[in-house]
Amino acid sequence: MGRSLARAQRSSANHKELAGYQARHFLYAVAERVALITLNRPERKNPLTFDSYAELRDLFRAMAGAADVKAIIVTGAGENFCSGGDVHEIIGPLTKLDKKGLLNFTRMTGDLVKAMRACPQPIVAAIDGTCAGAGALLALASDIRLGTARSKIAFLFTRVGLAGCDMGACALLPRVIGQGRAAELLYTGRSMGGEEAERWGFVNRVCAPESLLPDARMIAAELAAGPTFAHAMTKKMLHREWNMGVDEAIDAEAEAQAICMTTKDFHRAYDAFVAKQKPVFKGD
Repeated sequence: MGRSLARAQRSSANHKELAGYQARHFLYAVAERVALITLNRPERKNPLTFDSYAELRDLFRAMAGAADVKAIIVTGAGENFCSGGDVHEIIGPLTKLDKKGLLNFTRMTGDLVKAMRACPQPIVAAIDGTCAGAGALLALASDIRLGTARSKIAFLFTRVGLAGCDMGACALLPRVIGQGRAAELLYTGRSMGGEEAERWGFVNRVCAPESLLPDARMIAAELAAGPTFAHAMTKKMLHREWNMGVDEAIDAEAEAQAICMTTKDFHRAYDAFVAKQKPVFKGD
């Protein structure tokens, strides 16, 4: 445990800039240390393709060394988040693949969720309109979710003859909304509206459609201005402690916190408190 946490701290020095990254299958921009990823096929409710899955996976993997990105927003163009895998460009071709090809695909989509969970930056999902299938998993794999009253979130895999256990849904969803509620959504494939999603804890808050992205930007900006190494450690431990007993988790957190106490941000916070000033964090 200690060696892996120490490696995580050392790896933060392997920086690269992603502000100039040119996305091919979605929109990507960095401003004020916040990356904005926009799925951009509004005429089809922003479905995913083989290529966009792979590019998103690779981009989130690259975030581990991004010096200029401290928080991430994922959203969709138009009035929808993401309708899932494109029926014509993914579902149709899948019916013609052999078992090996199908397994390669399902592992690749799962790797996208793994990359999102492993990237150190907090991810904010801004969810308007349709958020279905793989789109619902993009939202679920994010750290903070904002919705609107017209959000329609559906894990609709059983509606097309597939199991609800797709891209980690059976592991992630019960932890967010509870086992019984997750079972209902995964068995039935029904849509969950924005207000119900807030009651069930899937979204952190319901926003007006016109304020959804500004609210997401506000949260992301606040996170980007915070102690980003400490945020990365928090995200890492939130993920790792799912598989730990309480005693093991307490020991792991003691080790993680001790590492954070060696950072300059920790000392900046103390110095600012003594001086009765607001700390300015730099992520080191």
